[in-house]
Amino acid sequence: MKKALISFFIIIMICPFAFAQNLSKHKNVSVDNHGILRWEDTNEEVRLFGVNYTTPFAYAYRAHKRLGLSFKKAIDLDVNHLTRLGFDAFRVHMWDREISDSIGNVLQNEHLKLFDYLLYKLSQKGIKTIITPIAWWGTAWPEPDYKTPGFSTYYSKVEMITNPKAREAQKNYLKQIINHVNPYTKLAYKDDPSIIALEIINEPHHPDDTSMVRKYIDEMYDVLREAGFTKPIFYNISENWNDAQAQAVCNSKVEGVSFQWYPTGLVHNKMLNGNYLINVNKYKIPSENVKGFDKKAKMIYEFDAADIGLSIMYLAMARSFREAGMQFATMFAYDPVQIAWSNTEYQTHFVNLLYAPSKAISLMIASKAFHELSGMKSYGDFPANNNFENFRIDYEKDLSEYNSLTEFIYSNSTDSKPLSIDSLKKIAGLGNSQIIHYDGTGAYFLDKIENGIWKLEVYPDVLWLYDPFEQTSMKKQVSKLFWNKRKFKIDIPDLGINFQINSLNKNLVSFYSQEKEFFVEPGVYLLTSFDKIFCRL
Repeated sequence: MKKALISFFIIIMICPFAFAQNLSKHKNVSVDNHGILRWEDTNEEVRLFGVNYTTPFAYAYRAHKRLGLSFKKAIDLDVNHLTRLGFDAFRVHMWDREISDSIGNVLQNEHLKLFDYLLYKLSQKGIKTIITPIAWWGTAWPEPDYKTPGFSTYYSKVEMITNPKAREAQKNYLKQIINHVNPYTKLAYKDDPSIIALEIINEPHHPDDTSMVRKYIDEMYDVLREAGFTKPIFYNISENWNDAQAQAVCNSKVEGVSFQWYPTGLVHNKMLNGNYLINVNKYKIPSENVKGFDKKAKMIYEFDAADIGLSIMYLAMARSFREAGMQFATMFAYDPVQIAWSNTEYQTHFVNLLYAPSKAISLMIASKAFHELSGMKSYGDFPANNNFENFRIDYEKDLSEYNSLTEFIYSNSTDSKPLSIDSLKKIAGLGNSQIIHYDGTGAYFLDKIENGIWKLEVYPDVLWLYDPFEQTSMKKQVSKLFWNKRKFKIDIPDLGINFQINSLNKNLVSFYSQEKEFFVEPGVYLLTSFDKIFCRL
């Protein structure tokens, strides 16, 4: 299975049409007087959506190493997934315990080198990053703790704010990390246009003394500015929160505030069954009426409908985020493909294009909504808000759907009619629709190259062997791929009834459909209408 997986991805990576490029020409962002993030070159509102992803650090790093896998190849595969799904945002808290010493000096080790490589590959795809240099968290989960060299090891969460030595270590570290030069981009983090902002610390725990909270924030803000970081700076609010703490943040110098959303809780050790859409009906911003909150930019640093296997929640969450005015949102966390079969990294989260394809496609649709929906606009209440603009959610069919003039994307079989078959340029999904009939269980993508020529990607069949949200282990495979030959039928006028199929896989075979039907194995194919072939002749 592993050899087949690697071969399949080599094909995907070398195919010139394999992934739609998402190269953003935008560079710096700034926050206007109304708390809106805007691109400085166009003054347009920023809307970025994507994931957290952690291969350079913690458990994901250790798991790849134990399996003898190439880190760079693993990152290449996963970044191609993120691009294929149309994401343009990345965020992760850097595990400072792995890349710093006790006084905050940055360690030039393999973790940092791999993070540099990840940032480089993301930037090549036009994916924008907000970095969070301080995680505080240990790196062992889900395994027993072990000693790490970083400064956070020596202080409790609240001491990160209250202890002068801890603050000095953080200031030393922040100054060094933003001036760290990525050997792949040849740019310091502070100068990298793909890094658009910074979040000071992940999920801080606040003391009762709110003056100390503001002092901590402003100290970190000032050291970043003095070290040459000119981009927006965010501060996280998630733990022991109240209006007094909110006022301290609003009175501080930071330009933005970062939020999370886990509306179904975390780590239930089993799959949650039932309709949880009412849980994501609205996103209520904590302390939103505190003076000055409306002047701060707003981002969602982490979100998930944890322990839910259905593909309906992400679209509803994206809708609620836009209603609340969020401009940057990243799901936690995308499972690295080489270890996704076990879901051991974070058992309560499970998204991967191969091993959890329906959820991955639903996240792709959520990204479409986040980019297209107007901010601060109400789309009604549950259940009426299951249908809005070009989007549809159907709990009974486990379906998220995007249906526009040019794209038709669905997370499971749908009976919807495409708005305009003749103008379609992209089709993606699982199962059947009025224009695609496929008896496999993996995802597929159909992209129009030009009139009469389409590129088809077919991913392997997948079967969940166990509840992926139970206690997991690398000794237990929860999701398995199958490399079956499957029947495919495409009913698109642009291709006609009988069209040519050219395999771009290793065998490079060429064959023809019969009454719009043909058989394919996982891989990449170029489909050409007879009219196009005749014109070339």
